[in-house]
Amino acid sequence: MRIGTLTLAALLAAIPLSAPAEARTLDPAKPEDALEIMKRTQCGVKDNVPAVYRWAGKIFSRRDGEPDKHLFNMEGMNIRQCVTVTDAQRGTGYRMVSREITLYLDPKTGEVLRNWQNPYTGKTVEVMHIANDPVNSRPSFPIGADGKPYSIALTRMGDMLLMGFEAPLYYVNPLAGDYQDYVGNKYHAMEIFDFSMPASTLDTKVASVNPTVAWVRISDWMPWMMMEGRQGQMVFNAMGVKLKSFDELPEVMKQEIATNYPEYTAAPPVDDARPNETTWTVFKKKIDAKRAKDGTKPAASH
Repeated sequence: MRIGTLTLAALLAAIPLSAPAEARTLDPAKPEDALEIMKRTQCGVKDNVPAVYRWAGKIFSRRDGEPDKHLFNMEGMNIRQCVTVTDAQRGTGYRMVSREITLYLDPKTGEVLRNWQNPYTGKTVEVMHIANDPVNSRPSFPIGADGKPYSIALTRMGDMLLMGFEAPLYYVNPLAGDYQDYVGNKYHAMEIFDFSMPASTLDTKVASVNPTVAWVRISDWMPWMMMEGRQGQMVFNAMGVKLKSFDELPEVMKQEIATNYPEYTAAPPVDDARPNETTWTVFKKKIDAKRAKDGTKPAASH
């Protein structure tokens, strides 16, 4: 669920290690086992086998001094695969490659939105759904680039394991200018991911894990909303699961992929070297292409 530079896929990337020859209980305190647990959560044991995540939820707006608005419902998916990589100093790890979609749905009808009347501006704008390709991760190893051992935070409650991540995001906005350190306009968001899975995940006899995940994102307005600097932010709240196959996606998503995003039936190749895409980079390319085609320029300052 990537909307900024990082996304549900990129933030949760992990490791492809081979399944141990004999069944045993994985120990999250050991870096190699922590990688194996995360790899099972993300992709599964085997390399080059696609894994699909689905999420669904609601999107709200929040502005000072007024009630929150339920702007959209959402339906999302990510398709990924992992491949084993090795490093002489850092050990055996993995790289994950993926692409993802989040559709903005009418909160009353559930239909995929093509145009939307912005309640804050009164203008009707074209909806640009999230379609980020690729959303790849850097390789993960038992030893990090900083020399520290890889670790995960697992909490056991009854028969369930809980694993949470908070990702504060603050970086240069590709739609803003070259002076963001002086006047602001940097991309500022927070993404929170909370996984839950059976404690049996730690048994190596379990070849893969189909966890549930909760995702919360607090961010700036989407650029296609054309908010023109108005105060406020968006709140995304979704829950999801890792599916057994692509076929388990809902019909609305499969139809949209078949019509508009046919490449999303498979993950990118494991040697994919393209830079990651975000809503902001995709939107910038779209606007730049439109301006080049129409021969238009940005509106002049006053």
